[in-house]
This record gives sequence, C-alpha cells and structure tokens, in this order.
Amino acid sequence: MSGTTVSGAKATRHRARRAAGAGANRWIVLVVLCVSLLLVAVDATVLHVAVPAVTEDLRPSATQLLWTVDVYPLVCASLLILFGTLGDRVGRRRVLLLGYALFGIASGVAACADNAQVLIAARALLGVGGAMIMPATLSLLRQVFPDRRERALAIGIWSAVAAVGAAVGPLLGGFLLERFWWGSVFLINIPLMLVALPVGRLLLPESRGRREGPWDVTGALTAAVGLFAAVYGVKRLGGGIAPLSPLTWGPLLAGALLLVLFVRRQRRREHPLIDMRLFARPAFGTSIGCIVLAMLALVGLELIAAQYLQLVLGLSPLETGLRMLPLTLAAMAAGLAGARLLRRLGPRVMVAAGFVLTAGAVLTLLPMGTQDNPALLLCGFVLLGLGLETTLFGAYESMLSEAPEREAGGAAAIGETSYQLGAGLGIALLGSVMNASYGPGVSSVPGVPGHASAAAGHSIGEAYEVAGGLGGVAGQTLWTAAREAFVHGLHVTLLVSAGLLLLGALAALRLPREMREEPPMDGAAEDADGGAENADAGEDAAEAAGRADGAEAGGGQGPEATVPEPREKKEPSSRQPRVSA
Repeated sequence: MSGTTVSGAKATRHRARRAAGAGANRWIVLVVLCVSLLLVAVDATVLHVAVPAVTEDLRPSATQLLWTVDVYPLVCASLLILFGTLGDRVGRRRVLLLGYALFGIASGVAACADNAQVLIAARALLGVGGAMIMPATLSLLRQVFPDRRERALAIGIWSAVAAVGAAVGPLLGGFLLERFWWGSVFLINIPLMLVALPVGRLLLPESRGRREGPWDVTGALTAAVGLFAAVYGVKRLGGGIAPLSPLTWGPLLAGALLLVLFVRRQRRREHPLIDMRLFARPAFGTSIGCIVLAMLALVGLELIAAQYLQLVLGLSPLETGLRMLPLTLAAMAAGLAGARLLRRLGPRVMVAAGFVLTAGAVLTLLPMGTQDNPALLLCGFVLLGLGLETTLFGAYESMLSEAPEREAGGAAAIGETSYQLGAGLGIALLGSVMNASYGPGVSSVPGVPGHASAAAGHSIGEAYEVAGGLGGVAGQTLWTAAREAFVHGLHVTLLVSAGLLLLGALAALRLPREMREEPPMDGAAEDADGGAENADAGEDAAEAAGRADGAEAGGGQGPEATVPEPREKKEPSSRQPRVSA
C-alpha cells in the first residue's frame, strides 16, 4: 500500500507540473521570465550613469531631473495591480507580449527625445510597459513550479536576476556612453524586444486567473495618484523648499488621504484588487516591508554612488560601471546559494542577517572622500551585493509561500509593486536627503556671488557649470566646495540608509523561524489545482490530478484499479472538495 501511495504521489506531482507548465519546459519558461525581469530592472538604473550627459544636453531643472530618473519605477509600481488584474481576465501572456511591444516603442521615443518633457513622458510610457511585463513573472513562476523545493531554487535565480538587473544597468549604460550618445541606453531595448516578442509567444504558456466581480479601475487610479502626490511632496522637502508651503504639505496630505481611501475601498469590496487580509499575516506583511527597504537601499544608493564616482572621482561612465560590477557578481552568488541557505537558516535569520550585512556594507563606505579608494569601494560593493540579495531572496520566498495558492496572482502583484515602489522611493527619499545635505554647503561660498551659489545648490553638475563660467579663483573655490558638500551629503545619506536597514533587520524577526516544508503529495495536489485555476489548458489536467488523488486515497492507481471497500469510498469524496476548491 505504501508503494502505491508513493507512486500515486509521484504521478500527481507529474500531472501538476504538466498542468502548470502547459506543455512547456518549466526551466525554459524560467529563463524567459528572467529575461523579461532583467529588461525591466535594467531600465530602472541604466539611466543613472547617463544623468550627467542628459543634464548637459537637455539642461533639465533639478525637479525635472529627479522625475526623469524615478517616473519610470513610480508609474510601473502604480499600474502593476491594474495590469495584473487585466492579465487574469484576458491572459497573462497576452498582456506580457503587449508590454514588450509598448516597451520597445517607448524606448525609441526616449532615445530621440530633444527636451526634458519628452524624455519624462517616454520614461512614463516605459513604466506602463514595465507594469504589463512584471506581474507575469512571479505569477507564472508560481504556476510552473508547484513543488516548493524547485520553486525555492527558481526564486533564487529570479531574485538574483532582479538584483543583477539593477546593478548591470550602470555598467551597460557606461559601456554605451563610451561609444554613443545618451539615447543609446534606451535604443538597446528595441532589438531585445523584437526577439522577446516571438520567443515569448512561442514558449510561454497562456494562463488566466479567476474573473469574479468587476474590475476596480477606480481603486488602481486612486493608488497611483496617491503615490505620485506623496512622493512629489517628499521631493520638495528634500529640495530645501519650505515645509509650510502649500505646494509641499498639500501633496503630502493629499497623497496620504488617497492611499487611506484606497485601503478602505479594498477592505469594503467583495472582489478587491488587493486582499488586505493578506497583510494581517505577520510573515506576508513583513516580507513586503523587507522587499521595499532592500530595494530602497539598492537603487537609491546606486544612483548616488554613480554620481559620486563620475562627478567627484572623475571616472568615465564605463569605469563607473566596472567599479560597480562586484555588486552584481556578489548578488549572483548569493542568489544561487539562497535556496540552501534558507533551508539551513530559516527565513527569520536569513533576512535579518542580510539586512545587518547590508547595513555593515553601507557603514564600510563612510570613509569615502574626495580621493579615490578602490579597495574600500570593492569591499563595500561586495558586501552590499551579498547582503541585499540574501534579504531579497528570503523575503520573496516567504511572501509567495505564505500566500494561499488561490491568491498567488495577487501576492505576485503585491510583491512586484513593493519591488518597484522601493526602487522609486529609494531614489526619491535618498535623493532628497542628499539634496538637503548638499545644498547648505554651497549656499554661501566666500568670494562667489549669491546668485551663483544659489544655482550651484541645485546639483553638483550645475555647480560645475557655474564654476566653469566664473573661472579664476572664484570658480575653483566653488568647484572645491561643491565636491566637499557632495561628499558630506553622501555620508549623511549612508547613515540614513544604514538606520533604515537596521530597522528592517528588527522587522525581519517577525518572520517564521524555520522554512515550513510542504508534504510532497498534498502540496503537489494543491499546486496542481492552483495551476489549473490560472491556466486555461490546466483545467482538464487539474481534474485528472484530482481523480488521481482520489484514486490514490482509495487504494487505486487509475481507471483499471480494483474497486475499494465501501469504507474507503468515502475518503475520496471527502478530499475532493479540498483539491478542487
């Protein structure tokens, strides 16, 4: 009988995988999903090393420059729930392929932009395309890897790609800027999307989720507007504008109010975009917060580090990317080792240790000054990559495992929203801290006219331009003061980031101590049902898995199995609702 049970469990797991993968090899599907994620993640940071070139060419204001960088992740984060729901209704692969096409078109517009307004609009359109692409990655990953042990390895690869994408952006940007103009950092997306469209159509399985209730477009727009208003207020505060100004506290208040209304709306709706009851689970809510904090530190610090390496140390864009390459390699190593570490340490220790290691890496970089120190930067970036990827892996795995299978699509959208939200808030928050710390250092430089000091306070790039225009002793004095002020702002930003990371380590103590293993048979059966709910072609396979589960419980292995005793007939009927629920 035990041999029959094991055989039935293996058969059920095999059917579950076939239903989830819809005929496609799950590891090939993982490669396609990781490439999709890589393109979206790279575009969040590829512009960082091009900021000086964009500033020189388009001459945007300080506010326009900030929006140019972070409008992409903020638009993407705002629309993830919207397009995730659309994918549930019309097909996730269909929305994914449409996102590929829109991403390619927006990249062409951004590459040809001749002013800051067009570039910001194109970056916003890129965010819309990214919002179509990203929800498919985690939800399809959860679908094609029903077995938790394999899923842990897949998430390790997936989260490594997420961190690598953010880190490889500056390297790719630096390489392109060495040979072409700044628009080439966007133009590179077009051939990649031309390849991704047919490959994705050929290899990715189509899947749909539940289509119950109306589509809450109003709720998604409320969240998007609230997010934009709140971040705009934070930017004005960081820019040194009076906090009592209506243009500062007004957006902050409006953003907070809209987000509160969004939460209340979701709680009252029978079919919400986001099931707020998920956040009542300590492990789920904590994992989301950890993802936000980890991405806040990664993307925000990378933007500032790229400016430091170019504008203070005078490195070229390509040299800047190469200096940050160790972060990429360390993140890859941590992601590939993540599944084994999670089994040994458990989610609580793994995520908390990752945050502590990241905070230590940030504090290691505090001695950075106006003189180059390659060994210090190498050590700091390696520790940063190891710590952040360890944190991201543990948080993503805990989040997906904590969410019920029937809500895997919503959980994936929430997780990716937190990823993009953390990236956008990192740029806004740490950039604002940097601006607030940098400005006073050049506000009153001896021997420099007041109007020149005021202009230099907007950014270090503008300070260099003003210094070049002044020339002589005054210009040299302003140039030196700007470099020192930027280094001071960098130190303040690092301290703030370290404090946030240590808070994340404390929050991670709410995660489970151990990684809860799923029973092989039951876990496979439940995941077969979840994959069937999310895939059109998986419905028949789910029924087959349910029949196999019932036959196994009754002692049979298929249609030709011996009819069990009457006492055992009741067991399949009692289990069937759980399998098909």
